[in-house]
Amino acid sequence: MIQSMTGYGKSILQLPSKKITIEIKSLNSKNLDLHARVPSSYREKELELRNQIAQSLSRGKVDFNLYIEVTGEATQTKVNQEVVKEYMKQLQAVSDGDAIDLLKMAIRLPDALKTEREEIDPAEYKKIVSGVEEALAAINEYRTDEGKTLETDFHQRVTNIDSLLDQVVAMDPERVAHVKDRLHKAVAEIKESVDENRFEQELIYYLEKYDITEEKVRLKNHLDYFKETLQKPVSNGKKLGFISQEIGREINTIGSKANYAPMQQLVVQMKDELEKIKEQALNVL
Repeated sequence: MIQSMTGYGKSILQLPSKKITIEIKSLNSKNLDLHARVPSSYREKELELRNQIAQSLSRGKVDFNLYIEVTGEATQTKVNQEVVKEYMKQLQAVSDGDAIDLLKMAIRLPDALKTEREEIDPAEYKKIVSGVEEALAAINEYRTDEGKTLETDFHQRVTNIDSLLDQVVAMDPERVAHVKDRLHKAVAEIKESVDENRFEQELIYYLEKYDITEEKVRLKNHLDYFKETLQKPVSNGKKLGFISQEIGREINTIGSKANYAPMQQLVVQMKDELEKIKEQALNVL
């Protein structure tokens, strides 16, 4: 079973005075590339949260966002009463303004408000860890569903290449006969007598040089191995990529040896299917 690296997971925690939203998004990447955005109050826990995510998501470009919205009366910003009173006292010394007006001016001055660092509530953090697990479960389910779609597409394209290979195998005797006939005509056009034995030897050498028997066998084996890898319990996009390269090598060799237009057309179709496989393989975990 294969998994896609594309996915999305989300969980929402509703606490008495806070709403906590956890989002995890991922795209394809060669390795794990994790970007985290957490509130400053939870900065000290960022490494733990990163490790939690890394244990579940081994590859991909991952964006992790932790949003905390205060919905109740709790607030970290407080009025610095002593400072405000001192400001008002000084302002009153230079102005006989109304107390309300003096307060409006004082509250705008530096240090009139102070932000108290909130200590991490262990119970709240425990719920956040559970929320991250919930989001990870959702993104992994998403990745599995995407993987099923990719697997269906892979099977179809490998089957298409396999079918084209069968046509190549069926066409090969016709190709060999065509090459022989072309060589005979080329010699006849020279209008010179040739040693038939020597000609047959050269013809055998030429046909051996353009023989594609090994390439046909290896290509068939690579296609079967690709399908076997799709059924493995662990998703391995890198391995599928390596097998795709081997498939491409055999297809290219058949194309270069074909020397026969109808067969080269089949090779072009195989290359087209393989390119789509390679593109999709980049997104497999």
